[in-house]
Amino acid sequence: MVHLYFVRHGLSVMNKKGIFSGRTETPLDSEGEQQAVVAGQQLCDVAIDCIVVSPMQRAVQTAEIIAEQIGYSKHKLITTSLLTERDFGPLEGTEYKPDLGDHEGVETIEDLLTRAQAGYEFLQQLPYDNILVVSHGAIGRALRHCANPSIPFKPSPGFGNAEVVKLI
Repeated sequence: MVHLYFVRHGLSVMNKKGIFSGRTETPLDSEGEQQAVVAGQQLCDVAIDCIVVSPMQRAVQTAEIIAEQIGYSKHKLITTSLLTERDFGPLEGTEYKPDLGDHEGVETIEDLLTRAQAGYEFLQQLPYDNILVVSHGAIGRALRHCANPSIPFKPSPGFGNAEVVKLI
């Protein structure tokens, strides 16, 4: 892997309502679909060799739209649960609060970072130069930290919906 790009999924129905979705399935909102189109257009000049995606619906939808925009077969998408969003446990379906602190039943930051490291190692094993990951905010920040340890997981800026970011 020479270059690693990251895109957080487009705006989902639950994002739009300001609700924790984490591991809860929620489709893209029409605005999220359009955001994914724009992200794909931004990636047209990048020679993406491989797209790796979280298995969650909103991430897969975003990856499929991007793939269509860049002429990449959606049948070649690689899914891995290592890139699934953080498990917010009992907070899922409740009003989103940016600093949730420690809550029983929520995936710990330590566990999230361990999973992100395993995901990063998985990506490094792939025989491609330019890899695009389409996933979620928390795991994206953790993945960014694994790729560049000088950027802390917390505090660190989040990713906008369908924002294209070059991690390495």
